[in-house]
Amino acid sequence: MRIVIAPDKFKGSLSAPDVARHLDAGLQAATGHNLDVIRIPVADGGEGTLDAAVGSGFTRRSALVSGPTGQPLRAEFAVRGREAVIEMAAASGLAVLPGDIKDAKGATSLGTGELIRAALDAGCRQIILGVGGSANTDGGAGVLQGLGAQLLDAEGNELPPGGAALARLDRIDFSGFDTRLDEARFVLASDVDNPLLGAEGAAAIFGPQKGAAQEDVAILDAAVSHFVDVLADEIGPRALKAADAPGAGAAGGVGYAAIAVLAATRRPGIDVVLEFTGLADRLAGADLVITGEGSLDEQSLLGKTPMGVARAAARAGVPVVAVCGRTTLTPAQQKDSGFRQVYPLTSLEAKVEICIAEAGPLLEQLGKNIGVELADLVPAGSAPVGSTPPVNSVRTKEPLNV
Repeated sequence: MRIVIAPDKFKGSLSAPDVARHLDAGLQAATGHNLDVIRIPVADGGEGTLDAAVGSGFTRRSALVSGPTGQPLRAEFAVRGREAVIEMAAASGLAVLPGDIKDAKGATSLGTGELIRAALDAGCRQIILGVGGSANTDGGAGVLQGLGAQLLDAEGNELPPGGAALARLDRIDFSGFDTRLDEARFVLASDVDNPLLGAEGAAAIFGPQKGAAQEDVAILDAAVSHFVDVLADEIGPRALKAADAPGAGAAGGVGYAAIAVLAATRRPGIDVVLEFTGLADRLAGADLVITGEGSLDEQSLLGKTPMGVARAAARAGVPVVAVCGRTTLTPAQQKDSGFRQVYPLTSLEAKVEICIAEAGPLLEQLGKNIGVELADLVPAGSAPVGSTPPVNSVRTKEPLNV
C-alpha cells in the first residue's frame, strides 16, 4: 500500500518535514513497516515554502543579507538548475526580527532583494518569490534597493530603510539596477489579493500585525502612496496601474514592487508549490493521501495547503484525510472539502498548549490511529496492508530528497 504524506507546517510547533516524519513513524509502527510512504512537505507560498522546495529536489543555498531592521543575518534560498525559490520570511520576516521587536515604520524588505541577487549570482533566471510573514510595509522599496536602485531625498542622500522614510523620497536612481534582471522571470506566490493602498491596502490590513498603531497606518499608507508617484515618474504609468493590481498589497507591498518593476506573474501560492513539488505525478499509484496544517478552519477553505492537496488527490482519484492541531470545521464542511476523515491533535489532548508542545508524539499516535483504520479509509480493491508488493514497485520508507 502506498501512502503519500503531504502536509504543511504546524505553525509554532513543527515544520512540514517534521510533521511528515512523525506521521510516517506512527503509520509504520501500526502496520509493521509494511507501507510504501512518500513524504512531500508542502506550503502555500509563505513560511515553509523553502522546506517544500528542498523536499522536492532543490538544493539549499545561503547568503548574508540585511535583516528587517538592517542587522546582517544569514538567510537560505533554494536552487534547482536555473530555478530558485526564495522565501521572503527568511530575510525580511517577523520571525527574524531581533528580539522579536516589531518596527512597522522602519522595517525593510532590503534582504529579500539581496536574496534575489544571490539567486542571480547562482545562475538562476526563473525565480519564485514566496511571500508571507513579512515585517515590513515599505512597498517593496527595500527589494529595489537590494537589487541596486538608490532611493534619494531632495538633497541626493540615500533614504534610511523602512516605509515611513518614503515620505521624503524625491527620486529613484536605477542606473545601478542589476542588468541580469532583464533575463529573469518572476512568479509571485501569494494568496493575498489586496491592492497596495487604501482601506484594503498593505498598511491598513496588515500593518497592525507588524506593530503599526492607527496613526502609523496613516503615515505608512501616505508614504507608500508617495513612493508610487515617484516610481511612476521613473518608469511610467504601469507603476500607477500596478498599485491596484490584486496582490500588490502582499508582504507589505513587496507584491507591488514585484509586479510593477520585476514584471512578476502572481499565482496562488499552493498552486506554485504543488507544481514544483510535482505532487500530481507523485500521486500515481497512491492508495491514500494525508495532508494537514496546524489549524484546519474556515480560512483553510479559501485555498490554503490542505485544500490544494485535497483537490489534487480528487483529480487523481485518491482518498484523502487531514491531520491538524485543531479544527473548527463542521462534519459537513469536512465532507464538502473532500476529506474522508479529519484527525485533530485535540482528539487526543484537550489542552491546546500541550498539543503545541507535544505535537511530535501526538502526531505519531494519530499516525498509528490512521494505520489501524486504513482498511476503512482506502476503497476496496487496494492492496491489503502487509501484502507483498509487485516486483517492479518502488518501496520508499525514507523521504524523497528530504
